[in-house]
Amino acid sequence: MTVEEKKAQNRAPRKKTRYVRDLQASFASEAQLDALSYGRAPNKPTAGLMVKVYLAQPRGFCAGVERAIDIVDRALVKYGAPVYVRHEIVHNRHVVDKLKASGAIFVEELSEVPSGATTVFSAHGVPRSVVDEAMNRDLPVIDATCPLVSKVHNQGKYYVGLGRTMVLIGHAGHPEVEGTMGQVGAPMYLVSNEADVLAMDLPLDTPIAYVTQTTLSVDDTKGVIAALVGRFSDVMGPDTADICYATQNRQTAVRDLCKVAELLLVVGAKNSSNSNRLREIGVEEGIPSFLIADATDLDATWIEGVESIGLTAGASAPEELVVGVIEALRKITHVEVIQMDGVEEKIVFHPPASLRERAAKQTSDL
Repeated sequence: MTVEEKKAQNRAPRKKTRYVRDLQASFASEAQLDALSYGRAPNKPTAGLMVKVYLAQPRGFCAGVERAIDIVDRALVKYGAPVYVRHEIVHNRHVVDKLKASGAIFVEELSEVPSGATTVFSAHGVPRSVVDEAMNRDLPVIDATCPLVSKVHNQGKYYVGLGRTMVLIGHAGHPEVEGTMGQVGAPMYLVSNEADVLAMDLPLDTPIAYVTQTTLSVDDTKGVIAALVGRFSDVMGPDTADICYATQNRQTAVRDLCKVAELLLVVGAKNSSNSNRLREIGVEEGIPSFLIADATDLDATWIEGVESIGLTAGASAPEELVVGVIEALRKITHVEVIQMDGVEEKIVFHPPASLRERAAKQTSDL
């Protein structure tokens, strides 16, 4: 590139990041958006200490979460309120509260659902016993289980069909784990770490197969998988490419954040497995790391003397919560927002055909 070409490139307006475009509804004018894209906080002077806020890419909603929320929204439009949802549709109070306000009712057991009421299974999936109960009661069910979770169920059933002893790598008590263990049609050993593998009371030549909780990444599971392979002589499992892309991408993005930030903020719910893991990674990387539900959890003392902050969100956290944290930081100090480079996720999981058909008909009627 010639000197003149470089000068022309420097004079050209910067291309707005996706984050800036997403903020169109949050700021009053294009001038404010331009200020944000160049790192100047709207309505604030640029003098004084400027704290750099690095935004992870990707962050927030994954395709499975977006699909689950969309299913509840569409069900409310098609069938009207109330629509009953077994368990939180995703692990985020803000999402749940918004859906409640639209007419969704969240329950823990199907016994709480009235006869004939439209029922949605959450993104985490459910045991086969819950599916059978719904069928026996003739409840109209819409399954919002993440397709990647359903894929784990099918992998487990395949391995059971081969006569293998099943191992699930995951966390006890997580609804996805409970769903998977109740779907494969055979007993499963649940292991969370290498010590659990050593404690398995099985002959070392037992043919085994493993599947993993989708909110665990390749990095999270590799030690346990290595322990299984090291202990047992006949082990099968899915390709690492089958492990949830969204989990791995968000963890990789956090590790990148930790290379440039002095402090990590993770927006997500306390009961969100993947959000907790993002915070843990920050701790492992050696920087103070905090999991916050929203801007109200932000503590100004955390950022005293800090010049760079990494900001991300768990897979169940909406972007509006990230925006809220940035605005809260602006009330404390001057902020320069910097979008990190990273994977641009293009995967889309569509809702069931019955809900798509209704949406298409409504569009054609307009």
